[in-house]
Amino acid sequence: MGGVETSLLILVALVGLFVGAGAGLAFRVSQSQIRESSQDEEFEPPVNPELKSALTAMASSSVIVDSENHVVRADAQAYTLGLVRDEEIAHKQVLEMVEDVRKNGVTLRKKMQLPRSRYSSDSPIYLDIRVAALLGGRVLILIDDETKQKRVDAVRRDFTVNVSHELKTPIGAIGLIAETLQDSDYDPEVVRMFTPKMAAEAARLSTLVQDLIELSRLETGDPLMRAQRINIDEVVWEAVQLESNRASASNIDIEVGEPSGGIVWGDHNLLVTAVRNLVDNAIRYSDPHTRVSVKSSVVDDLVRVAVVDTGIGMDEAEKERVFERFYRVDPGRSRNTGGSGLGLSIVKHVAADHGGTVSVWSKKGHGSTFTLVIPQAEGEENVDSEDLEESEER
Repeated sequence: MGGVETSLLILVALVGLFVGAGAGLAFRVSQSQIRESSQDEEFEPPVNPELKSALTAMASSSVIVDSENHVVRADAQAYTLGLVRDEEIAHKQVLEMVEDVRKNGVTLRKKMQLPRSRYSSDSPIYLDIRVAALLGGRVLILIDDETKQKRVDAVRRDFTVNVSHELKTPIGAIGLIAETLQDSDYDPEVVRMFTPKMAAEAARLSTLVQDLIELSRLETGDPLMRAQRINIDEVVWEAVQLESNRASASNIDIEVGEPSGGIVWGDHNLLVTAVRNLVDNAIRYSDPHTRVSVKSSVVDDLVRVAVVDTGIGMDEAEKERVFERFYRVDPGRSRNTGGSGLGLSIVKHVAADHGGTVSVWSKKGHGSTFTLVIPQAEGEENVDSEDLEESEER
């Protein structure tokens, strides 16, 4: 029995030793996990509320990235300017500044010209960017948009030349008609002949002035400073309603496709103006008793609005110039219908200012298809609600 008892005592002791060792190992693993968790929390703390409040109150747009350059906070303007996409910094030049600051620990400041989006370089943005290091490997990016001032300078250079050339035609026509009426001793027959022409020239002049004002507003401001999430189907519906009377007067049917549910960052009124101008252009260059179709769609994170007509169409040379200011495919037809030659130029500006493009497919005698393309709205997960509200109020 003594040998058996001795063996049991040895077995119990070994079991106790293994249990104790296992418990100790489990304790150490647990403590290690707690320390790692604690280190992770220290490495990736939430944005300090005081810093968050300070950034919200600043006029500058702001972005905070972590040690892996993932965006942990960005305001609405950072998305509308195209600086942040899919929770990442969208431009290599900005990322290089971030890496330099993290490496050298000094604050950097640079002025940059960047494309507004990856889909279009037609309307570059001009930014003053400051980058500074924060605790825990984080980096703060502050952005001031200087695009408006750049546009004002450009408008001053060429606006006067374009306007003087276009205004002199209707003004001259009105003056000539007025002289004719004056010399006719107000003959009723002459008055009946020339009064409608004077009214038409006055209406043309009014349209031209309104389009010039709209174009000037686009070139001297940034529509995305007050950007909101816009439903493109509502834009299409409103634009078509505004053109319904003109279409009816021309015996043209407007057919609207099924809703696409597309959402974009932008200015509602400007987007309506762009789509309306495309519909208006289609009506002006279509024959009576034909159809104009308007369809929106979402493909590859792009919201598209296509306006299709079966009108006079255009050749390749005309397609290259159709978006120029005051260019008309058929000058006589445009003047007869009161066109200013600025509608498609305005569409191009609106598209570019929303980070998109406008393109045309056309064939002489077979009609045209104009397609407005705007990036689909993204990044709502990282936009703080108070930032978005403040952006809408500005």
